[in-house]
Amino acid sequence: MKIVVLDGYTMNPGDLSWGPLEALGECTVHDRTPPQAVLERARGAAIVLANKVPFDAERIAKLPDLKYLGVLATGYNIIDTAAARERGIVVTNVPAYATRSVAQLVFALVLELAHHAGDHSRGVRDGRWTRSPDFCYWDWPLVELQGLVMGIVGFGQTGQAVADLARAFGMRVLVHTRSPCSRECLSLQGSPRPPHEGVRFVDLETVFRESDVLTLHCPLTPQTEGLVSAKRLALMKPTAFLINTSRGPVVSERDLADALNSGRIAGAGLDVLSTEPPKADNPLLAAKNCILTPHIAWATRAARARLMKTVVENVRAFLAGQPQNVVS
Repeated sequence: MKIVVLDGYTMNPGDLSWGPLEALGECTVHDRTPPQAVLERARGAAIVLANKVPFDAERIAKLPDLKYLGVLATGYNIIDTAAARERGIVVTNVPAYATRSVAQLVFALVLELAHHAGDHSRGVRDGRWTRSPDFCYWDWPLVELQGLVMGIVGFGQTGQAVADLARAFGMRVLVHTRSPCSRECLSLQGSPRPPHEGVRFVDLETVFRESDVLTLHCPLTPQTEGLVSAKRLALMKPTAFLINTSRGPVVSERDLADALNSGRIAGAGLDVLSTEPPKADNPLLAAKNCILTPHIAWATRAARARLMKTVVENVRAFLAGQPQNVVS
């Protein structure tokens, strides 16, 4: 069976093996595929795998041999699942492969905002310390996390992993979630303590108002788009930090830039933006005390290896007539 990977480079820039997937059929891997080449490359393939290449109803209709669309990610908004379902095309995703890696980056951003280790290191290399009249100096307020409030919006596995790390730092944890099951059903394998120990569930206004660090772990839906607005930023403490590793459009970027530039909040760390790569006029690129990373929370080698493993298992299960992780 013909298998085509349309944009495999970000998942595997060369440090993983495509061998297990290639063993399942006639497999062609493309690092990237421009929009005008999608139909040509996917034509004749029963199995197509993609990360960011969109498949709307029109594109799906032009691929009569297509039987399976595998998303190389957790989010599957690139696929018109209704159109796929109408055609009997199986669509799968890869859930929860990067939970710990995303939580780790959340705290990389928090710690950088708290200590500005990177900025201070650059200052030392530029000679600031050598020229200092004192044995030490600092250019930013230095923040201790112990006793501060970590607010978490969304309490799936990633939100729970962040709560786990926050408690290890001695932080108090507030959670806002729209899913009651999150309070009772979810647990992290290998977590050193129950997922809800020391967690207080609150409404959205309270989590914005009381958090010293507010981190977003909610999906992008019509209800969450623009969730972080000027109105909600105005609720936050002027010493608070905002972290976003979920989806870019959850944050109104102009409102956040204005809040940072006016000192309404103290800082922000974001791994996602509304358009990726960002346009040169994105207001956050020039905002005060705003740390931006290029959508790398998911991309540790360990997480990508788990992603690859599940992608292969998904295809193997489909070929065996028992598809798994189906979202269509």
